[in-house]
Amino acid sequence: MDSQLTKLLADCTKSMPLAKNGKLLNTTVEEIYHFFGAAILMSCVHYPHTRMFWSNAIQIPAISDRMSRDRFFKLRSNLKAVTDDDIPENRKKADRFWKVRPFMDRVLKGCHLQAQPECVSTDEQMIPFTGACPFRQYVQLKPNPVGMKNFVLASPGGIVLDFEVYQGAKTLSLQVEDSEGLGLGALVIKRLCETLHAGTKVYCDRFFTTISAVDFMLEKQVYLTCTVMKNRVSKAMEKLPSDKTLKQQGGGASATVARADGKLCVVKWYDNKPVVMLSAIQAKQPKDTCQRWSKKDKKYVIVTCPSIVQEYNAKMGGVDLSDRMISYYRMSVRTKKWTTCMLMHFTDLALANSWLLYRQDEQENGTPRKATMKFLEFRMEVAQVSLSKNGISHEDARVVDAEEEDVHQLKPGKRSRVTPVPHVSVRTCSAVHLLEMAVLKNAMPCRAQVLLHFL
Repeated sequence: MDSQLTKLLADCTKSMPLAKNGKLLNTTVEEIYHFFGAAILMSCVHYPHTRMFWSNAIQIPAISDRMSRDRFFKLRSNLKAVTDDDIPENRKKADRFWKVRPFMDRVLKGCHLQAQPECVSTDEQMIPFTGACPFRQYVQLKPNPVGMKNFVLASPGGIVLDFEVYQGAKTLSLQVEDSEGLGLGALVIKRLCETLHAGTKVYCDRFFTTISAVDFMLEKQVYLTCTVMKNRVSKAMEKLPSDKTLKQQGGGASATVARADGKLCVVKWYDNKPVVMLSAIQAKQPKDTCQRWSKKDKKYVIVTCPSIVQEYNAKMGGVDLSDRMISYYRMSVRTKKWTTCMLMHFTDLALANSWLLYRQDEQENGTPRKATMKFLEFRMEVAQVSLSKNGISHEDARVVDAEEEDVHQLKPGKRSRVTPVPHVSVRTCSAVHLLEMAVLKNAMPCRAQVLLHFL
């Protein structure tokens, strides 16, 4: 988050309330730093309620001394990355995420600047959000199955190299050349592999795997290794032994078949159940061994494992590692606005990427593991740096909050009159409390239950 991005957030956050209801929100660049620093620090210290960070008993001075509670919530509810009136209608229709696009592009630019390894993996990532959103998705077997779907390209070490937030197959097909007749998985592979250099090995699951996508990547000298559905390689399945035959041979049994041109290989391996894999660079040779739990013998046994399976297991977990790092200290956003949720998620993604790069550099420099900052310490250090930016103090923030109060509020020094509730002896004393007509200038309803007793 450089000064240019924070200035954009400050200007957009300041302009929108003024255009909508005439209220002035004096937001500065330093205040945006303070807001994100406070949000990051809150994710490191889990309180049941956000307001507890300003309570007298357990407040955190690093947050409460820098920003008032009301100011924090006001900034969170008005946080914007664009000015709505400046975006043309055709762009709003073409891009559903136009409200957070500048922030996403800045994070994406940082991902593109990372060094590209020889092996990468691609998978789905969920941005948790359960509120009302027209492009919300549901993906089974995910820790957070409801939210926005994000397709991610990552290194085996968990560093995110590219991503594409899903907003419909039609929109995605417009971003990819020669997309006619391709399924969603092939479109995602084509889109994410645009920045890869020749000779890169890509690992993915069966959702993305099609023969057309593998052949297209071969033309770009990008080699796919992935699991595949049986109905997508039906001709190869006719030549491979059946599931029953492999089960009879026992765990670790495998068979392989290659295409006539020798560029693709399909391997079928029996683990706890049959697994079918497709590769443009790997085969079942050379074989190795691995441990599997045997229900029959009730102990671990050694089984044969093809080379393609070992490579896939070693290189496929990059996106899962990034998801795990984000989930440890996710910035809590209990809001109905999907825009705020997206801004917080990509801030978490940038923090996870930064720490993984930091740890990689420390390992290359030979720094002992004990001397390397943990992810929690790293986040707290980033939060302290953001909160230390020079800006308005805690007392000045109270003055700003007072200046931004609604014009319909009472003038300073005056308090509203509250009619006291009558004593219980009077309220229940037969005819003494019967209703009577009264003409009041500022009438208000009774705040207590009225008991009428009739003689």
